[in-house]
Amino acid sequence: MNRSDELIYRLQTASIPWSSHISEKKMFGGHCFLFKGKMCFGETKERLMVRVVADKMEATLAMPNVRPMDFTGKPIKEMVFVSAEGYNTEEKLQHFIELGIEHAQWKSTQ
Repeated sequence: MNRSDELIYRLQTASIPWSSHISEKKMFGGHCFLFKGKMCFGETKERLMVRVVADKMEATLAMPNVRPMDFTGKPIKEMVFVSAEGYNTEEKLQHFIELGIEHAQWKSTQ
C-alpha cells in the first residue's frame, strides 16, 4: 500500500462515526470526503487537505506541518494542506477530520 492509499484508508476508518453522512469523490487531483455533500477533507499527493472554518484558520496555520492550500500559487479560502508529520498519529488525524466536519456542518447552516 502506498502512502496515498494508506492515508485514504486511515481517513475512511477515522470517519466511521459520521459514515451515514460521508461520501467519497475524486476531486482536487485526489480523493475527497464529503459530509452531507460538502467537501471537508481528503488526500492529494500524500498530503492531507482540510477545510477549516474561518475563525480557526489562524490557529490551524500556526500548527507545525500545516500550510495554506494553493494549487495555482494563490491560497484557497478556508483550506489547508497538512504534510505527513502533521497527521502521523491517530489523534492528530482525528483533530483534522473534526475540523473538516465542523466546516461542512457550518456550511450546511449557511
